[in-house]
Amino acid sequence: MATQDHILVVDDDAETRSLLQEYLQKQGYRVTPAADGKALRRALEIGRPDLVVLDVMLPGEDGLELCRDLRTRSNLPVIMLTARGEETDRIVGLEMGADDYLGKPFNPRELLARIKSVLRRARSLPENLEPEAVKSLRFAGWTLDAGTRNLTAPDGVVVPLSGTEFKLLRVFLAHPNRVLSRDQLIELMISRDAGPFDRAIDVQVSRLRQRLRDDARVPRIIKTVRGEGYVLAAQVEAASR
Repeated sequence: MATQDHILVVDDDAETRSLLQEYLQKQGYRVTPAADGKALRRALEIGRPDLVVLDVMLPGEDGLELCRDLRTRSNLPVIMLTARGEETDRIVGLEMGADDYLGKPFNPRELLARIKSVLRRARSLPENLEPEAVKSLRFAGWTLDAGTRNLTAPDGVVVPLSGTEFKLLRVFLAHPNRVLSRDQLIELMISRDAGPFDRAIDVQVSRLRQRLRDDARVPRIIKTVRGEGYVLAAQVEAASR
């Protein structure tokens, strides 16, 4: 690759860090290892990576806390590593804003495939709607603050969003008045092999409609296009920082 993508690997197991660093470097990536949250923050101060591989079980602040903290400050792609069978951690991780997860033990080739997929999705959004360039997005009387993730209703009430709801709304706002199929929504949000979320995109759209007070029977903002998918039927205005 012409320019090396920079991967930050955060895991308290020295052997895992070493193995991943060696493997990913052989695949053409620049890799920075970190053992905990403090090392993660030091690495971020030195330079922004392109993606973070973040273990859930860490000393001090765990991976879920660190993911939530990252999401309050940036849209940096995150892949979480979880213990095999810890389904709750995986779901909570996605709700915190993680882009994907992988259970331990895992094949490094599978992690490589997920890294490539997440980076591809992260770069599929138009540059003018990247969080670093946009302060807020206004649509149909609503306002989404891209930095704080606060969604404000037309009457001024702040509506809380889960990590998944925020990501789904960001996808719609990045592609207003364009029909997006379920496969496209999944591709832009999370990995295709992310288990139950693949089968629940309609549920996620329904929940987002509830947040937007959009009548599911006659929606005004997120409309269903039969046989094709969904469309955000509103003009979107972006305010730069």
